[in-house]
Amino acid sequence: TAPSIRLSPAARSLFDEPLAIAVQGLGPRQPVTLRTSLRDETGELFQASAHYQAGDDGELDLARCPALPGGSFSGLEPMGLLWALQPQKPFWRLIKRHVQSPFLLQLEVFEGHGERPGRLLAQAQHERAFLRDGVRRVPVREGRIRATLFLPPGDGPFPGIIDLYGTGGGLPEYRACLLANHGFAVLALAFYSYEDLPKGMKEFHLEYFEEAINYMLQHTQVKGPGIGLLGHSKGGDLCVSMASFLKGVTATALINGSVANVGAVLRYKDITIPPLGINPKRIKVGKSGIADIIDALNNPLEGPDQQSFIPLEKADCCFLFIVGQDDHNWKSEFFAVEGSKRLQAHGREKPEIVCYPGAGHYIEPPFFPMCAASMHLLFGKPVMWGGEPKAHCEAQIDAWQQIQAFFRKHLTGKPSGTSSKL
Repeated sequence: TAPSIRLSPAARSLFDEPLAIAVQGLGPRQPVTLRTSLRDETGELFQASAHYQAGDDGELDLARCPALPGGSFSGLEPMGLLWALQPQKPFWRLIKRHVQSPFLLQLEVFEGHGERPGRLLAQAQHERAFLRDGVRRVPVREGRIRATLFLPPGDGPFPGIIDLYGTGGGLPEYRACLLANHGFAVLALAFYSYEDLPKGMKEFHLEYFEEAINYMLQHTQVKGPGIGLLGHSKGGDLCVSMASFLKGVTATALINGSVANVGAVLRYKDITIPPLGINPKRIKVGKSGIADIIDALNNPLEGPDQQSFIPLEKADCCFLFIVGQDDHNWKSEFFAVEGSKRLQAHGREKPEIVCYPGAGHYIEPPFFPMCAASMHLLFGKPVMWGGEPKAHCEAQIDAWQQIQAFFRKHLTGKPSGTSSKL
């Protein structure tokens, strides 16, 4: 029989779900190269490949067969062909803009292990979807709020979460909808560089975010009495500020966030928090032209920069810090530890801190390929984000479980059976 690719699930899976890949009908111990390709919505191509040898029976199951050296990865990596995808265009990050349509994954099997692909033996296509059947996507334009609400299938109310991204601006929806697939009502909230919101990051007013919290608390499909906040990078320190000054927040999870206000002035009523100072002289640029900005920010424990430290001890909520220990955007672990010290010094509950060695700045939902470097909007040049691909991929899988367990525990009152695998 001719070789064929066997996938499980066969035709379509959710992006954060594992995909089982096998090839059957090969010759005994036949050497082959497997290649995956995916185009993002701008048409940019991502690819990964790996060298394999079929078993004595001509079967090749990626869950049991290690990849041989020479490809994008080696060793036993059932999902390697997805997490190792790399852009053909430098400094390009895989982002999903339109969550209603899936990514189309192409799989190909070639003869041999040559520099150039040998004869094509088999090919298959697979859809990696973002919305589970029945999840409702509701654009929100109420008052000043610019957002998208994702509601799980079935009768609510559901535990509610507001999801914030970082300095990229706009309205990324992919993390929010993937979370909604797991039973949460999630509001992906834009806060600048979107529709009629401010174009730049000069200053933010917490009143805007307060409107979003109140919208969620008043929604019939959102289970009270409080909601959760999830923020990455700049979105993280905005979540800390929201939890510190606004009512109705029960649980706050930060992915490589800061406990100092960064990048823009923050205002709420008569309170002003200045941004943490930056010293451009501390930016290191390597031969590749990629900047390392890890040391650019000032220390929020010293001098006038202490005014940028967010008073998180005022927050009436539980905190979870997800930390990539190889984050090169800023010192996420330092921020988590200092936040913890400050909370405990004020008699507050110690936050959960989950650290991942070898994980960089962009800890995304599972199976997004690691982005090692890309353009930074504020610095105007490519910067390194840190991370080692395999460790980063494992961190994304575990962090996703940790985040869901944290919100289930604090927003539904149900303990969960999830424990860290790392």
